[in-house]
Amino acid sequence: MPQSSGNNVRGLFWCHISWDMVHGDESGSTSDPLASRNLPVDGAEWVEHFVREMSAASDVEDARLRASRALEAFEKSVYAHAKAETAQNLQQENSTLKEQLQLLLQENGILKRAVSIQHERQKEFEAKSQEVQQLKQLLSQCQEHIRTLEVNNYALAMHLKQAEQNNSIPGRFNPDIF
Repeated sequence: MPQSSGNNVRGLFWCHISWDMVHGDESGSTSDPLASRNLPVDGAEWVEHFVREMSAASDVEDARLRASRALEAFEKSVYAHAKAETAQNLQQENSTLKEQLQLLLQENGILKRAVSIQHERQKEFEAKSQEVQQLKQLLSQCQEHIRTLEVNNYALAMHLKQAEQNNSIPGRFNPDIF
C-alpha cells in the first residue's frame, strides 16, 4: 500500500530525530529523552522490550511510532556502546603505545651508551695500533743498527787479529808505540 505524504514527512521527522539523538543536534547536545529510561543491555532484553512496545500498541499507527522509538533507542544504545568500546580500545592502545615508547626510549639510551663506549674503544684501539706500528718500525731500525754494529765489530775483530799477527812481539802490544 502506498504511503501518503504525511507518512513520508513523519518518517523524515523521525529519521532527523534519530540522527540528532545519536549524533547530537546542531547545538552539539546529545541529550536524549530515552536515555533517562532503563534501556535493555543485551539482545534478549531488546527483543522483550520490542515485544512489550508492540503489544502495548493500540493501532497500526501507534505500533509504527512505538517501533520507531524502540529502534531509535536501540540505535542510540548500539552507538553509545560502540563509542564507549572504541574509547576504551583507544585508551588501552594509547597506554600500550606509551609503554612501548618508554621501552624503546630506554633501549635507545642503552644503545647510545653502547655506541659511545664502542667508539671510545675503537679510538683507543687505533691509537694502540698506531703505537704498535711505530714500535715495529723502531724495532726494525734497531735490528738494522745491531746488524751494522755486529758487522763493524766483526771487521774490527778481524783487523785486530791481523794486527796481532803482523806484530813482531807476539802477545805483547805496546799502546804507546806505533
